[in-house]
Amino acid sequence: MSSTSRNDLVRRPFEGLPNEQDLVAMRQLIPAATMRATTTAEHGAVAVQLATILPMAWPAVRRTDGTITVGIQAPYPGGDLSRGLGQAIRQALALEPGTPITTVTLEDDSPRLQDVLDLSGDFAIEVQDTFDFWLDPSAERTDEIEAAIQQANDSIMTTRPVTGLPHAYWVDAGAKEHVRWVLDADEEKVIDAVTRLHARRESALCEGAKYVGSFRAEGLAIPVWDLAKGSGVEAAEAEAEAFRARFEEALASDEPLTAKERRARGGIVARQVTLR
Repeated sequence: MSSTSRNDLVRRPFEGLPNEQDLVAMRQLIPAATMRATTTAEHGAVAVQLATILPMAWPAVRRTDGTITVGIQAPYPGGDLSRGLGQAIRQALALEPGTPITTVTLEDDSPRLQDVLDLSGDFAIEVQDTFDFWLDPSAERTDEIEAAIQQANDSIMTTRPVTGLPHAYWVDAGAKEHVRWVLDADEEKVIDAVTRLHARRESALCEGAKYVGSFRAEGLAIPVWDLAKGSGVEAAEAEAEAFRARFEEALASDEPLTAKERRARGGIVARQVTLR
């Protein structure tokens, strides 16, 4: 599953991994989250914790117990995020316990996550309220460490998964609240589905919500809705299943767009943004 060159651009780096959508969410949407995995037997069957970010944006750290935590939001060299993460794990495996990786160096045979991780696990995401997962279990919680963790915690925008809408996340961004939904579907089909609903005035996720556009990240489409301030995740969850049903119906439709829908599509396309 390795790409042909360490510099090749891979637009969908997590393709083939379990729970690809939540891995994209961890890279792009969620401030603090973790996911458990294990390396293959070839790579020692070592416990790995995938995390959104680590202190000082370290790519990875070898814990004192020998396990590895890798930061998905860290900067990685090359055009393939999966290869950078896989190499971070390989470098960490060669370290003494209790040592961080500060720089990832790609090599011609650097593995991808798809090569180094056992893909039989469920890769379940855990959204965290704090960065306490940064702490090594054996580390002493000194006043300095507590202050550093608290400073990092103060930067977290409250984020919650939306029950009833898999891989969707509500966030309190201060002045606004958003729901962003990571979809494993052809982008043009996603645009058409939103268009069909928008033309019928059914594109609002819930009462008081407004579809504001979408962006593409790590190869997947992510529609975004603004919610009225004070709505909370509960407002989205109250109508999530009904919205999902009508969205999936629109997504499955192969009917040509009507004239009204084609006009609506122009405005939808104008709101597309790409993030790599």
